[in-house]
Amino acid sequence: MAANTGTLTAVAIRNAKPGAKPVRLFDGGGLYLEVMPTDSRYWRMKYRFAGKEKRLAFGVYPEVSLAEARTKRDAARLALREGRDPGLEKKVARRTARLSAATTFEAVAREWLASQRRKVTPATYAKAERVLEANVFPWIGHRPVAEIDAPELLAVLKRIEARGAHETAHRVRARFGQVFRYAIAHGTASRDPSADLRGALAPVVTRSHAAITDPKKVGDLLRALEGYSGQFTTRCALQLAPLFFVRPGELRHAEWAEFDLDAAEWRIPAHKTKMRDVHLVPLAEQALRILRELQPLTGRGRYLFPGIRSVREPMSENTINAALRRLGFDKNTMTGHGFRALASTRLNEMGWSPDVIERQLAHAERNKVRAAYNRAQYMAERRKMMQAWADYVDALRVGASVVPLRADAA
Repeated sequence: MAANTGTLTAVAIRNAKPGAKPVRLFDGGGLYLEVMPTDSRYWRMKYRFAGKEKRLAFGVYPEVSLAEARTKRDAARLALREGRDPGLEKKVARRTARLSAATTFEAVAREWLASQRRKVTPATYAKAERVLEANVFPWIGHRPVAEIDAPELLAVLKRIEARGAHETAHRVRARFGQVFRYAIAHGTASRDPSADLRGALAPVVTRSHAAITDPKKVGDLLRALEGYSGQFTTRCALQLAPLFFVRPGELRHAEWAEFDLDAAEWRIPAHKTKMRDVHLVPLAEQALRILRELQPLTGRGRYLFPGIRSVREPMSENTINAALRRLGFDKNTMTGHGFRALASTRLNEMGWSPDVIERQLAHAERNKVRAAYNRAQYMAERRKMMQAWADYVDALRVGASVVPLRADAA
């Protein structure tokens, strides 16, 4: 291996030519520049500690200049004079940095998110990730989770509140609690500072999803849906929405594999539902007709309503609401979620059992004993109700004088 001795200069470094083997250009005090056959240039330092020859790496030239390399060499020589091994200290510093990076708020939050992936729907997971990335990580993502205090969290929340996003602020506060509880369980934090923020945010004024429930206006809505002139898949989704009255996310993520048209049922998997329980939707004759019209178009794919840009993805979460706006129904009049309120209101007025209606809406039963009893109940009544409901919807759409079929007459 070739070698030069003497003090290095910037000119000597620039003029150094690579050879067939690495070339070392020494500067003194153990520092040298190693020029590789590829012309890559690395700063090294050779030293002895406890009778053993060792080496330190100081970086790549020209990113690390000659002056910087000399400063690093001098610091290493000082450590040696004090009886410390600079190579060992560097390894410890790198390990500490890696551990610190693994315990930042962002790192812990992403670990928590990953732990939730199988427990929530894909849409819920994506929404939680977006909320953290847009509202939290830029400001405290780099901070060690164990060092964050309540005032820091409040500053993040107040920034969200300042733009009028009160619901988001409350949602982020809840996420803080979940992340810190995860950190405590895994030993990266000792307490949850978000618990100190109770009452620190302005209360959220909740609003019900806009919905049309007056029978005459419902008829107008249904006729508008039938006359939708956009994408055929969107038209089918609009027509099925009032018949299914499932949550919008469940409708747009509907997959053909979940449907048994011969048995006239749609079985929504637990991981797609808000309550994390399998939900069964009996299919009325009217729903089956629409599905059989749609099947030749999208039945070979995964989703009933694939996205416009890719059939591998479901339609956008904004598709139904955008279609309603196009039909003249603003956000204060009707929303995709409003079909649930529409069905609930009218079915209750038609005299159907609240237990049957609530089970078909897949609402959680607050009484745990009652919930366990009701879990497998009412299927016969639900099938009867869904057909009666579809007949009622049909009659409203054609503008007939409707005398709704009550449960006691079914």
